[in-house]
Amino acid sequence: MNIFYPIQLLADWLTYTVFNIESETLLANAVNFFIFDTIKVLVLLSVIIFVVSIIRSYLPPEKIRAILSHKNKYVGNILASLLGIITPFCSCSAIPLFLGFIQAGVPLGTTFSFLVASPMINEVALVLLLGLFGWKIALMYIVSGLIISIFSGIIIGKMKVESLVESFVYQSTIKGNIDLPKMSQKERIIYARDYTLDILDKVWIYVLFGIGVGAWIHGYVPADFLAQYASADKWYAVPLAVLIGIPLYSNATGIIPLVSALTEKGVSIGTTLAFMMSVTALSLPEFMILKKVMKIKLILIFAGIVGIGIIFTGYLFNMFL
Repeated sequence: MNIFYPIQLLADWLTYTVFNIESETLLANAVNFFIFDTIKVLVLLSVIIFVVSIIRSYLPPEKIRAILSHKNKYVGNILASLLGIITPFCSCSAIPLFLGFIQAGVPLGTTFSFLVASPMINEVALVLLLGLFGWKIALMYIVSGLIISIFSGIIIGKMKVESLVESFVYQSTIKGNIDLPKMSQKERIIYARDYTLDILDKVWIYVLFGIGVGAWIHGYVPADFLAQYASADKWYAVPLAVLIGIPLYSNATGIIPLVSALTEKGVSIGTTLAFMMSVTALSLPEFMILKKVMKIKLILIFAGIVGIGIIFTGYLFNMFL
């Protein structure tokens, strides 16, 4: 039995019995979609963030910096990208850690690998994709995201663009061994509980907005309308989706329900995933914050490399799916 079946039963009961909405109507489809996805996403978020918070309690930022500072630069790119998976941050909240890596002496290319990976392929996005699309799509997404983040960092590292980072960033450096506080198991559970509640408090509005838009599309937008303009055979669909996604600002939690609704309406999977990647990894608020610590030229290099990687991934998904 589908693990989400009890949630579907609850959504059906609320839609058709409590709210007394006639079945098989546009309103019923939209409301049922909204209730089901809202409950499912919030339950998944609570469980996932709690578990990951326990894991993160063993890997505080200081320890992460120390590990990355002593590794081969290519190994550092891989480790930084993998660490991005277990850091459930949006692009803007990942920037403080990005700065911390630079100040700790971690190579610039390695820090960019983390900056790309953290919002794009965090564990929340992975599990939600697994629940909505199945393991094949989720696996292809995480592999493509890792490839983009790893090679983006490697390319930026080879370009030797350290001079494009503002000088004050390098003025504060972390030297010597770092004494890390030890936590008891009870303290880890309390930390995970508090962190989970804090994250939920910050993202619930994005969840409701994303699911609300998705519910409207699911119930009211004709299937052939979106498919006509965003199907896989339209060469411009993927780059257009990336350009549309850049001005928007959300995290994967809020955007994935919308991606699910778009896919159901016939939009090709590569186009929708390219849209999601651009929203999470190439947001204007992120660029505005980065402007304070690096030159515009470096921001354009970063956006161009990641953007090309996302577009390539979108076309790849459309080609094989």
